[in-house]
Amino acid sequence: MTDAATDAKRSVAPGVRLGRLSFVWRPWMVLITLLLTAATFLVFCVSIGVGDFPIGLSRVIATILGRGEQVDEFVIMDLRMPRALAGLVVGVALGVSGAITQSVARNPLASPDILGITWGAGAVAVFLVTVSGGTATAVVSSVGLSAAALAGGLGTGLLVYFLAWRRGIDGFRLILIGISVSAVMQAITTWLLVNADIRDVARAQVWLVGSLDNRSWDEVRVALWCTLVLMVVVAAAAFQFKPMHLGDEVAAGLGVRHSRVRALLLLCAVLLAAVAVSAAGPVAFVALVAPQVAMRLVRHPTPPMVASGLVGALLLIGSDLVARAVLPISLPVGVVTAAIGGPFLVYLLVRANLRQTDR
Repeated sequence: MTDAATDAKRSVAPGVRLGRLSFVWRPWMVLITLLLTAATFLVFCVSIGVGDFPIGLSRVIATILGRGEQVDEFVIMDLRMPRALAGLVVGVALGVSGAITQSVARNPLASPDILGITWGAGAVAVFLVTVSGGTATAVVSSVGLSAAALAGGLGTGLLVYFLAWRRGIDGFRLILIGISVSAVMQAITTWLLVNADIRDVARAQVWLVGSLDNRSWDEVRVALWCTLVLMVVVAAAAFQFKPMHLGDEVAAGLGVRHSRVRALLLLCAVLLAAVAVSAAGPVAFVALVAPQVAMRLVRHPTPPMVASGLVGALLLIGSDLVARAVLPISLPVGVVTAAIGGPFLVYLLVRANLRQTDR
């Protein structure tokens, strides 16, 4: 056997077959995923313990396992757990949503932020708050910002998809149309804020930044169950999506209906982003940054969905911890994620420009 053949044999990862399913065993990816899981749980527990009534890490873990004292149980389960769990769920949803859109479009800039999904959700929510005028409280309590944001994100995502469709989905065209729709939604939001009552504007502005404040168990349960259901659908469709990395022609030759799989995954990505926005507002750049960081950590050519969700959760919970405990004043979590994601977006643009120059 030649040296080239030996190197080629070593470079091929071992495969694992379970019945009709087969997948490649990547030890490094498994190790990084486990480390990300441990890091996310650690930051999650630290975030719960930090506050006006500090609670040690061991007491937090004991309370989560049902062995804590009554005072700790009240502070953790009733006061702090909804916020921390909302950050976990929203981070996972945004990370997986970004991984799907970037994989389908084959472009690192294709995230719900860039495609206008978050701005569409925000525009509908702002419309609900501002147009109702003096009856805003009654309307919001009956309809709900969460339902409005969910409907707005879903509607905007479907609009972008249908406008970008032309015998299939081209990633570059999808991004251009998404940017255009995002600009329109931002203009609508600005117009609504300019013409609204100052009290409604203040409420809408706080929500538009993205915040985990005052989360309730009811909101967390809805977001959690929606995310779990969508994750099951994504996991089922992911096996059909993997051959599409080789090209649509190769995937079609393997019996994959690439148009249907792509449409299903994009729908799941839109719904995940809409659920995240409905639970915490349009938190910026998590869906953009998390898949790219995960891809580099696991050394994979495409954004891995599980690792992207974990990085998204770690990023959002960590940003919320910084926003309320590290900085001199308490800020919405969206301020911190924007401060992280803005420079990262510039890095991606410069990197893409350098690649084009090298060609």
